[in-house]
Amino acid sequence: MACNAARQVSGAYKTLQSQIDKKESEWQLIDFGPTSATFSFERDFRLSKDTLSITTLAGRKKYKLLNYQYAQRYLDGSWKYLASKLCLHKDGAYYFHLACEKDIIDKNVVDASTFMGVDVGINCLAVASTTDNECKFFAGGEIKNHRNIRSKERRRLQKAGGRYLGTRSSMRTLRKIAGRETRFMTAMNHSVSKKLVQFALQNGVSAIGMEDLTGIRKRTESKVSKEFRYEHSSWAFRQLQGFVEYKAKEVGIAVIYVNPEYTSQACPRCNHIGRNNRHGLAFRCEKCGYETHADRVGAMNIEHRTRDLRYILESQGGLVSPPDATRLFT
Repeated sequence: MACNAARQVSGAYKTLQSQIDKKESEWQLIDFGPTSATFSFERDFRLSKDTLSITTLAGRKKYKLLNYQYAQRYLDGSWKYLASKLCLHKDGAYYFHLACEKDIIDKNVVDASTFMGVDVGINCLAVASTTDNECKFFAGGEIKNHRNIRSKERRRLQKAGGRYLGTRSSMRTLRKIAGRETRFMTAMNHSVSKKLVQFALQNGVSAIGMEDLTGIRKRTESKVSKEFRYEHSSWAFRQLQGFVEYKAKEVGIAVIYVNPEYTSQACPRCNHIGRNNRHGLAFRCEKCGYETHADRVGAMNIEHRTRDLRYILESQGGLVSPPDATRLFT
């Protein structure tokens, strides 16, 4: 248990140092809560379908698990258990956060024949377009409304009490609602990613392309008005992509990240790029006159770039330089 504490602290400061090296953070002392502990599999904990055995200060203890049907597949013996945590939640109950992994053979994009581009955004949470021009929209209106309600509620509670940081009752309410928006967004991303992968399977898709959004917030922050800055910076784009990626790989679909530049301004028919091509949610090419939904254009261009990458890799003899070859395409 002492060794695990040292590993946890060391890992946290290594992560902080890497963020400092990238100029994404500044040096700071990290606080560790006394209500969570890290355990190593087979050294500090063992797990069966209904029992958890863990090392405690009072010796080895066994506890009955309250299990759920959706979690049964993680206990079928095909998953490898990693360092996991026992945490005290706000409801006063202890939860065991089990971390596990499974090795999956990545599909070679050169073997792909049908592709799908996925464009993530705010107005439409995701738009998917396949090689056969099948398209599906996943609206983000419900999420925007929910986040707007929560944002207004937080501002109202923070302003309570005049120049002070809120009244005692308002601060209690703020603590109570903390995390609700994050949990709601995570649940929505899980739901949408599952439907995206199902749509891909229904259309025989063998490779999904998405935009490489690394550093996207820093690059676009200055272009977003102050009124929409919170909405833009806190939107969980990358989480949705991560959910799509692991769900797709589980069912044997390859995932590729492509260059996001001009995907919303380039015409998928004639390849003309221009700012005047897009007007809000409407797209009309000023050169050839092609018209469609602007978010669909983004998905179509991502699908085109993913498909082009497949032929480039085939001509070069396959994936010679992962991850560069699978994450970026200009």
